Amino acid sequence: MNNIKAAAVQFKHAPGDKTLNLDRIRAFIKDARAQNVDLLVFPEMCITGYWHVRKLSKAQVESLAEPVPSGPSTQALLKLSSEHGMTIGAGLIEMADDRKLYNTYVVAMPDGRFESHRKLHCFISEYMSSGDQYTVFDIPQGARVGVLICYDNNIVENGRITALQGAEILLAPHQTGGCDTPSPRAMGTIDPELWKNREKDPEPIEAEFRGPKGRGWLMRWLPARAHDTGMFLIFSNGVGIDDDEVRTGNAMILDPYGDVLAETWKAGDDMVLADLKAETRRMCTGARWVRSRRPELYSEIAKPTGREQDIRTVRFSTEEGGD
Repeated sequence: MNNIKAAAVQFKHAPGDKTLNLDRIRAFIKDARAQNVDLLVFPEMCITGYWHVRKLSKAQVESLAEPVPSGPSTQALLKLSSEHGMTIGAGLIEMADDRKLYNTYVVAMPDGRFESHRKLHCFISEYMSSGDQYTVFDIPQGARVGVLICYDNNIVENGRITALQGAEILLAPHQTGGCDTPSPRAMGTIDPELWKNREKDPEPIEAEFRGPKGRGWLMRWLPARAHDTGMFLIFSNGVGIDDDEVRTGNAMILDPYGDVLAETWKAGDDMVLADLKAETRRMCTGARWVRSRRPELYSEIAKPTGREQDIRTVRFSTEEGGD
């Protein structure tokens, strides 16, 4: 791995307005280029918008979807990547050749290559499918990169397998924080009035962003994902009102020890930058300990328990066990 200058973005997307969202992305890219960023990470489905999609008909979801890489959004990202010499990731809705729909994250590279990751645990719409492959690849700046989208990161096996495939940096685009969940100790909703009043009185909304509905929740597990796998982790997120919930932003970059290199709890669009130093990975605990694995003991982890359920059932059910 080479030393990499990375940036994570949080921004409030406009639901369904791909033109406006791409304009915001262009503005951040221009700012990042001025600061010599090598790797720029935008949030999950930030081109199409996110939470409103759960209410859309199949035809409406299809109207937002695009093929990858021939669609206009991927082509725009490739053009911007080439122009600015930067590897850029952003999320959208993909329509595959068989017309299946996916929550997809596109990574455009300045040498003209691209990679795309289909979310493994997609629940936003009954009309969208989950992917079935891990995504790990080399970027021209000299690093091996993996992608896991939002809920993908909740399942510890996904992080481990991504690391075992050689990833040194994990891109973790999200739309999270401030979620109404059935778990009594995970996040919780935020009063939208706090967001609307942020310019006059930013302290209450930023306290929510720093608290258990935002940063407090993220710090339970993001550092573990980085530390246990020996990967740098770039967390990008939406911020502000997203349909009937308030996303908490909290864009941050963590090193392979799980320490935070850069972060924000600003109640608004923002970008954080950090230098990912290759030397940090040398002898880091996650990268060392993985060498002492005993795979012959782990066959049980790949066996169904009989308790597995569809992701939408697990995500939205209020019944214990998801039944």
